[in-house]
Amino acid sequence: MEKIGLVRTRDGRNFLVPFILITSLFFLWGVAHSILDVLNKHFQDTMEITRTRSALIQAVVYGGYFVMALPAGRIIRRFGYRTGVLTGLVLYGIGALFFIPGGRIQSFEFFLLALFVIGCGLTCLETASNPYVTVLGEPEGSERRINLAQSFNGLGWICGPLAGGFFLFAGGGDVTTPYAVLGTVVLLIAVVFSRVKLPEISREAEAQEENSGKSLWKTASFMAGLLSLFLYVAAQTGINSFFINYATENAGVSAHKASVWLSFGGMGLFMAGRMGGSWLMRFVKGEKVLAACAAGAVVCMAAVMLLPGEVGWYFLLLCFLCESIMFPTIFSLSLRQAGARTKQASSYLIMSIVGGAIAPILMGFIADHVSMAAGFVIPLICFVEILGFAVRYRKL
Repeated sequence: MEKIGLVRTRDGRNFLVPFILITSLFFLWGVAHSILDVLNKHFQDTMEITRTRSALIQAVVYGGYFVMALPAGRIIRRFGYRTGVLTGLVLYGIGALFFIPGGRIQSFEFFLLALFVIGCGLTCLETASNPYVTVLGEPEGSERRINLAQSFNGLGWICGPLAGGFFLFAGGGDVTTPYAVLGTVVLLIAVVFSRVKLPEISREAEAQEENSGKSLWKTASFMAGLLSLFLYVAAQTGINSFFINYATENAGVSAHKASVWLSFGGMGLFMAGRMGGSWLMRFVKGEKVLAACAAGAVVCMAAVMLLPGEVGWYFLLLCFLCESIMFPTIFSLSLRQAGARTKQASSYLIMSIVGGAIAPILMGFIADHVSMAAGFVIPLICFVEILGFAVRYRKL
């Protein structure tokens, strides 16, 4: 495969600065998502709720994606990428600061409301940032750019469980401090973005979007990608949500130690995989890398179910490496034939993240009635379909 510039177009335009600014946002929503996995176990212990009920933590955040995705897309199409980013940062910051009164009230329902607001903010950030990164350079480099940017999302996934594990398990169950700090930082970053002008890309194409002849719903690669992204987020969220449960119940690891393993082990492999995947896609087509990773994830989930214990836990850690490139690669492949409807397509793809609201509840129900290991049949099914998408992509 021909090597091309990452953020430089053939006509000489260089998008390095906007690429760096937008990439910083990937870190922020990585932190927001990953700290949920620690919060899940924390609320099980402190509020004495079932695993099925604790899964509502993920359900309300990812439910926010379903509710806010289309409005976010309209905001971005009408006012531009920067307005979408600012809207997301403000909602994210306000939702995080809600944890301050939440810590005093100690109401599970109030925490769910705060998390829903955060989810709405994250929706705006992802709806703006993911497609924006794909167009900051030549189309051939879109999978590389989004995987590199998503590597910093992986860094956020490392920091979230580490900070959450310290405050919630080793620090006496302090749920207020990490969110208060996070909310303050996010709002300060919003001030920075309010004073920075981001270039709008392909305005001519966007002006023709409403009159584009081909419907997204008749674009096979987009429809298949939409389903695959829904299932990927379902699988990823389910695995992350019950990683600590699996470690404590099946591998004899303490909750605090498991949160550290989740941070440096699982999320470390996740970040390394995204960085490595961005490099590998200079030489290998994205759909081929995706197929190999999906096949590896299927094997890992089968081992987690059939070999519960220390061996299964090692395969659970290895699955994070297999997952690493899936979201950005599926996202980019789904947009490849969207043409002038890229922003509209992005809204629907972000909407599919609602899959993360469903899998944890299903896995929690299976865990409560059968076993924690059996619950991982849900991500197993998801990875089988993603493997099929990658294998047949060239024929779509």
